[in-house]
Amino acid sequence: MQDGNIAGQRFFFVGVGGSGMMPLAMILAARGAIVAGSDRGLDQGRVPAKFADLEAKGVALFPQDGSGIVSADQTVVASAAVEASVADIVAADRLGCPRMSRAELNAALFNASRLPIGVAGTSGKSTVTGMIARILHDVGMDPTVMNGAVMKDFAAPDRPFASALVGQGNPYVSEVDESDGSIALYAPRVAVLNNVSLDHKTLDELNALFADFIGKAGMAIVNADNPDAAALALQLPRDRVTTFSLGGTADLVATDIVEAPFAVTFTLRDSRVALKVPGRHNVSNALAAIGAALAAGVPFEAAVAAIGRYTGLKRRFDLVGEAAGVAVIDDFGHNPDKIAATLDTLHAFPGRLLILFQPHGYGPLKTMRRELVDTFAQRLASDDLLVLPDAVYQGGTVTREVTSADIANDIAITGGNARHIPERAAAAAHLVVIARAGDRIVLMGARDDTLPLLAAEMVAQLGARDKDAEA
Repeated sequence: MQDGNIAGQRFFFVGVGGSGMMPLAMILAARGAIVAGSDRGLDQGRVPAKFADLEAKGVALFPQDGSGIVSADQTVVASAAVEASVADIVAADRLGCPRMSRAELNAALFNASRLPIGVAGTSGKSTVTGMIARILHDVGMDPTVMNGAVMKDFAAPDRPFASALVGQGNPYVSEVDESDGSIALYAPRVAVLNNVSLDHKTLDELNALFADFIGKAGMAIVNADNPDAAALALQLPRDRVTTFSLGGTADLVATDIVEAPFAVTFTLRDSRVALKVPGRHNVSNALAAIGAALAAGVPFEAAVAAIGRYTGLKRRFDLVGEAAGVAVIDDFGHNPDKIAATLDTLHAFPGRLLILFQPHGYGPLKTMRRELVDTFAQRLASDDLLVLPDAVYQGGTVTREVTSADIANDIAITGGNARHIPERAAAAAHLVVIARAGDRIVLMGARDDTLPLLAAEMVAQLGARDKDAEA
């Protein structure tokens, strides 16, 4: 697929509201394609603002009943998780529509671009992608960006769900997913490898996928602090690797790191860098983004200045609001590395943590049971509380071998303060009731775009609770 032949082509997205599907639909519509889609969330009335934004961008929306698939010239885009029995897929099969996965479509756009920049790794992909987007945008390179999260820097009242940028310049910046093996489809000019850690696949499988990915690139930007990533970097010619580290030995080294509750500063090559997002993990993310920008031809001083203007992503350590002296933070933490980074950032400052962790599926719970338990057991302070509602379930067939109750019980056995409250609303209400001034409430989870709405509701409930107490 070449950029020039997208205009006029017809695409239908099954699950168009998904975090990986929505930005692709936006990019195609902006490039002149005829885009339509359906979504189970639309049929269920979830997050209507998101679907209104898609319609405003020219994407036609249909119920997920097959009615939107009417012609064999529609390319039907669906993830592997969409079952053959879904009405849209039945209609596509009946008409003989060509099919593409989300990753196949994104990889085709990525590989056809003049400067493909791919961001890989178990954690931090969306943040690094957003940081690179900010730098390239600010220096006038007008990038196209495919992100799995809403970039606050580019959100506005007329585009509240800015998970994509559509530019006319050479760069196409995208996070790439290793969980389904689709990373193998991408041919990057610049490749970022943030880290390698357990998530959806074994470490041996992940190392093979990431080695192939960075091996294709003209320049690989690799985290020297991550043992697996550093070992993969050693397999490449030295002139095709830029390494980065927090205080270690690397090409880009951050020193004199000073953390604040919602910011962090550090020194890089005698320049003081001030980030508007917190945590040592974001210093690492910033080094990755600066490395990618340098490989794309951005001057060092311009890259440092631009990253200081980066304001973050929705659902990535996102301060939703404060009420009754309690901060409510919405976070995408769902695997051990992401959860550990968020908890470490929060524990750098005083205050009890009240955590609502909603697992993002029963399969991941089974895969990561031991690692999740270990992460919480090691990082929960004695007065913290972890509450787990039931895992996300949005339809389809699923085996419930490991549940939230199992995780809570495992953590409690280690001495951690964890409880299973099946209904999410009840779990949230419990935290609101017990929260006191100085606490931080943290919502964690993935694959559920109603979590930010819940976070906002909790801020309102805290405020109402205090007014009732005063009355």
